Amino acid sequence: MQQQEFLDIVLPLKDKLFRMAKRILVSHDEAQDAVQEVFLKLWNGRHKMKTYKNPDAFAMTMTKNYCLDRLKSRQASNLKIVHSNYTNSNERLEDQIEAKDGVSLLFKIMETLPKQQQMVLQLRDVEQYEYKDISKMLDLNETAVRVTLSRARKTLRTALLKTYKYGVN
Repeated sequence: MQQQEFLDIVLPLKDKLFRMAKRILVSHDEAQDAVQEVFLKLWNGRHKMKTYKNPDAFAMTMTKNYCLDRLKSRQASNLKIVHSNYTNSNERLEDQIEAKDGVSLLFKIMETLPKQQQMVLQLRDVEQYEYKDISKMLDLNETAVRVTLSRARKTLRTALLKTYKYGVN
């Protein structure tokens, strides 16, 4: 595979890979390092790239596995938790604070979910992957992916409703 062909396949994936890595590792810097390592591994195995039916799913699976291995390693104790929040300067201050609190709450709730539910939520709701692609990436059948996603969404919904309805009769 030529360099340009490889770049045409892999470069459009960088944001998706980064978001997946950040979901698992939390740290912005660690996620960037993970994506860089995955790109290096993909480059070293570029001659096999055309044999994959879905290079996108293969790269996401590599990223997931690398990040999970990273968490298990000795260096995981050195990971920093860093959050970056989206801001829009056209919003009123009250709206910005409410949005920031809502996002923070959602992230806190998501962190309480099992890793598998976190990954399925990330892949389906954020990255917009199809169920069959997620099932290949996570080595689950499609029914298990749907059930996992349903349970994760239900847990999020219940926790959000409980928080926002607190003290309201």
